[in-house]
Amino acid sequence: MAQIELMKVYPALLILAFATLFITSCTKGDTPTIPERTIKFILYTEEDFSTDNHYITFSLFIRTHSKTLFDSSLSTIKVKDIPNFANRLIFEKTVPNDDGSELAVGFDYTIENVGYSWYLDTCKAGQTFKEVNYSFK
Repeated sequence: MAQIELMKVYPALLILAFATLFITSCTKGDTPTIPERTIKFILYTEEDFSTDNHYITFSLFIRTHSKTLFDSSLSTIKVKDIPNFANRLIFEKTVPNDDGSELAVGFDYTIENVGYSWYLDTCKAGQTFKEVNYSFK
């Protein structure tokens, strides 16, 4: 009689063993985490623009090869009001939706009735901190 009870328990143990094996083999391993990256934007001038009354608008940007991750405009100011190094503007931004790839980082700017230009730099793949130091000329 003990042998009959063992035969009833054995299939249940076998099913439990296969279920455990199946569940553990289908569980995904830990996905690698991408280290957080920070971009530090620094803007100033070393030039004397004290007579330049044109309006200028700067934008900060972080881009991959295929999309813009961050783009933010600063308030419009006169060129003569761009601060010197002692009063430089400093902004830090953690890279949003970061996949760890190489990034284009920098400044776009538009001078009213004059034109549009930019300052471009690179944050290498895997680089966790990048300082974009721009002296406007």
